[in-house]
Amino acid sequence: MNSDQPRPAPSLARDAHKGRAGRLLAICGSREMPGAAVLVTRAAYRAGAGRVTLACLDCSMLPSIPIASPETVLLDLSDCVGSVEEISGDENPGLPGQGYIHARVAGPGLGNSLRTFGVVQRLLLDEYSGPQVLDADALNVLVPEPSLMKRHRGPLVITPHAGEAASLAKRCVPSDDEGRIELARELAETTGSICVLKGYRTVITDGERVAINESGNSGMATAGSGDVLTGMLGAYLASSNVEHNPDFGPFEAVRAAVYVHGLAGDLASEELGRRSVIASDLVDFMPRAHRRFEASEA
Repeated sequence: MNSDQPRPAPSLARDAHKGRAGRLLAICGSREMPGAAVLVTRAAYRAGAGRVTLACLDCSMLPSIPIASPETVLLDLSDCVGSVEEISGDENPGLPGQGYIHARVAGPGLGNSLRTFGVVQRLLLDEYSGPQVLDADALNVLVPEPSLMKRHRGPLVITPHAGEAASLAKRCVPSDDEGRIELARELAETTGSICVLKGYRTVITDGERVAINESGNSGMATAGSGDVLTGMLGAYLASSNVEHNPDFGPFEAVRAAVYVHGLAGDLASEELGRRSVIASDLVDFMPRAHRRFEASEA
C-alpha cells in the first residue's frame, strides 16, 4: 500500500499549445442539473486542460453554460441522443476542428435514466481507446451490469462514493481502511478499472496497486465536490495521454488529481472554515493547491 505523496504532472514545454495541454470531452449536466457541467468544465480548465468540449444533451444548457464557463466549447447533441454517434468516432476519435480527444468524462448531472444508460453504453462499446472517467449517474445506470465496464478499450477510472460503491458491489462499504481497500479492489477487478473509492482517506486501486490519499477534510462533504474531482481527473488523464510519459501514467495521474482536490479543500477550509466550503471554492483554491503541490517537489 502506498501512502506517499504523489508526484505532480510534468510541466508543459515552453512552446506548448492548447492541444499539447490535453483535449477533454465531458458528457455531463442536464436541464435539471446544469451546474454539474459547470463544475466539471471549470475544474478541468483549472487543472490544466487545454480545451474542454461539453456534450450537451439538453438544448436548455446551450445558453446557460457560457455564462458560468465561457471557455468551454459546446457540442449540441440534443437532437441525436438516441444514437449519440457524435460523442465518439473511429479508433482515433476527434471532433470537428478540435483534433484528437485525449480523455473523456461522463456522469455528473446526467440523471439516472434510460437516456443516460444509452450514452454510457455507447461510451463503453465504441472504438475509443483513451482514458475515460465514469462518475455519479454514469455508475448508477450500470448497477445491474457493472461488468459492462470491462468492455472499454482504454484505461477506465470509476469514482464511486460509499452509496454508489455499495450498489455496485451489492454489499455495505466497511468503515475501516482494510475493508475499504478490499472492496475497492473488488470493484477494480469487476469493472477492469482504476477505482477511486471516495470518502475519508480515499482509496485508489487498480486491483493490484493501492494508494491511500491523505489530503482533504470534512468541509468537502458538500454537493458538487465529486463533480470537481471528475473534471480534475479528466484534465490530468488527458495530460498523461498527450506525452505517454512512463512516469506519469493513468494511475499516477489519478493519484495526483485526488491529492490536489483534497489539498484545495484543505486550503479552502483553512481560510473559510469547514462549515462554509462549497464545491466552487475547490475550483477557486485549485491554483494555490497546485503551487503548493509543485513546490513540495522542488
